[in-house]
Amino acid sequence: MSDIKTWNPEDNHFWESQGKKIANRNLWISIPSLLCGFAVWLYWGIITVQMLNLGFPFEKAELFSLAAIAGLTGATLRIPSSFFIRIAGGRNTIFFTTALLMLPAIGTGFALQDQNTPLWVFQILAFLSGFGGGNFASSMSNISFFFPKRMQGLALGLNAGLGNAGVTTMQILVPLVMTFGVFGGDPMILQNTSGTLIGKIPAGSETYIHNAGFVWLLLLIPLAVISWFGMNNLRSQEVSPDIGSPIGAISKITGMLLIGFFTAAIGLYIILPAPTGLGAPSWAKWFVILGILFLTVMLMKMIPGNIKPNLQRQFKIFDNKHTWIMSVIYTMTFGSFIGYSAGFALAIKVVFGYQHIMVDGVMTHETINANGPSALMYAWMGPFIGALIRPIGGWMADKMGGAKVTQYVSIVMIASALGVAYYLKQAYVSATPEEFFIHFFLLFLILFAATGIGNGSTFRTIAMIFPKEQAGPALGWTSAVAAYGAFVIPQVFGEQIKLATPEYALYGFALFYTICLLLNWWYYLGPKAEFNNP
Repeated sequence: MSDIKTWNPEDNHFWESQGKKIANRNLWISIPSLLCGFAVWLYWGIITVQMLNLGFPFEKAELFSLAAIAGLTGATLRIPSSFFIRIAGGRNTIFFTTALLMLPAIGTGFALQDQNTPLWVFQILAFLSGFGGGNFASSMSNISFFFPKRMQGLALGLNAGLGNAGVTTMQILVPLVMTFGVFGGDPMILQNTSGTLIGKIPAGSETYIHNAGFVWLLLLIPLAVISWFGMNNLRSQEVSPDIGSPIGAISKITGMLLIGFFTAAIGLYIILPAPTGLGAPSWAKWFVILGILFLTVMLMKMIPGNIKPNLQRQFKIFDNKHTWIMSVIYTMTFGSFIGYSAGFALAIKVVFGYQHIMVDGVMTHETINANGPSALMYAWMGPFIGALIRPIGGWMADKMGGAKVTQYVSIVMIASALGVAYYLKQAYVSATPEEFFIHFFLLFLILFAATGIGNGSTFRTIAMIFPKEQAGPALGWTSAVAAYGAFVIPQVFGEQIKLATPEYALYGFALFYTICLLLNWWYYLGPKAEFNNP
C-alpha cells in the first residue's frame, strides 16, 4: 500500500469518505499480528508446565524464571517501541516486528526436542521472546493515529483486547498441537498428567512439546506478507514525516531494539541467580527496573543523526506529570493482566497439583496430587475473559468516562485479590488443595475481568489527556512500564512459593491497587482534578 501524506480523522467528511476504510483495514491487519506477538511472548507460561510434566531437569523456580525473563525483556523493548512509528512508519514497523517473532519460535521448537538442552539456551530463547512484548507499544501507537478521538476507546480496545487474545489462543492452541506430530520430531512421554481444553491427558502418553514453537510459523509467515502489502505509513507531520526508505526504517528499529536488549540484559544479569547472574536479593528488583527504565531512555536520547529531533519532540511526554500517574494506574490494569497471564498456569500446577503435607514437623510440597486440576485445562479462561471484555471496557469508558470506570475496577480488583490470597493460603497447607480450587479460580476470573475492563478505560483516559502527537508515545510508554508486570508477578509468585507464603504476593498486589484507586480519584475524579473524568 502507498504511503499517505495527508491524514485528518477528526474531519468528518474525510473520515466518512476515505479515512474509515483505511483505518479499519490497518486495524484488522494489526490485530492478528499483535495476537502472535502476545502468544510468542507468553508461551513460556504453558511450555514450562509441560516441561514439569515431562520431567525436564529444572527446579520450579527456574521454570518460573523463564516467564519472568521474557516478561522483563518484552517490557523493556516497549520503551524504544513506543517511538518506532514516528521514526519508521506504521507499515514498516508492523512488518518487521512481526517477522522477528519467527526467531524465538523456530529456536524454541528445536530446543524443546531434547530434555538435555541446558537452561541457558531456554533463557536466551525467553530473552528473544521479548520481541512479542515490545510489539504492543508500537502497535497501539500506530492505531491511535488512525482513529478520531471519539473512537479511541473502542479502536484501541479492539486492537489491545483481540491482540491480547493471543494469550488465550496460545493457551488453547499449544496444548492441542502438542498432542500430535504435525511438525515431525520424536515424541516425549509424560511423567505426570497433563491436559488440553477438552480434558486430562494421563501420564505415559506421548507429547510433542516442540510444536509449541513451530506452530506460530503457520501464522507469522503470511502475516508478515499481508502487513507489508496491506498496511500504510502515515507520512503526515504529526505522525511519521521523515522515515526514509524501508531499509533505513528497519535499520532504525534494529538499532533501538538493541538498546532495549542491552539494558534488559544488564538488569537480568543483576537479578538472576548464579551461575546465570549475580543473584541480587529479591528487594533489589524494584531498583533494577527503575534503573533499566532510566538507562534505556538516556541511551535513546544519545542517538545521533536525524532520529534525535523526531524523538525529542515526543520525549515531551516525560515532562508531563500525567505520564507518570497513568503509568502507575495502567500498571494496575494491564500489568496485572499480563503478569497473571504469564504465571497463572504454573501457579495452578504448583499450588493445586501437589499435596502439602507435614513430614517430621516440616511442611513439604513435592508429593503429586492425583486429584489436582489440570492447569492446561483451566489457565486459558482467565486471559480469555480479560481480553474479550477489554473492548467492552473501552466502550463503557466512552459512555461513562474512563476515570469513573477505572475507579469501580480498582475496588473489584482489591476485593478479588484479597479473596484469592485467602484461598491460596488455605490450599498451600492442605493435603487436599483441590477443595479450595473452585473458589480460587472463580475469584481469579473476576480479577481477570476487572483488569480487562480497566485496560479499556485507561486507554480512553490517556487518549483524552494527551495531545494527538503525544498520545501514541504516551500509550506506548505507559504500556512499557505496565508490562513489567509480566516479570514482577511470576517472579514474586516464584519467590513467595519458595517461602511457602504465596498469599503474600496477593496481599502486596491488593495494597498496590489501593494506591492506584487513590491516585485515580485525586487526579481525575476529585474536587482538584485537572481533567474531569477523562
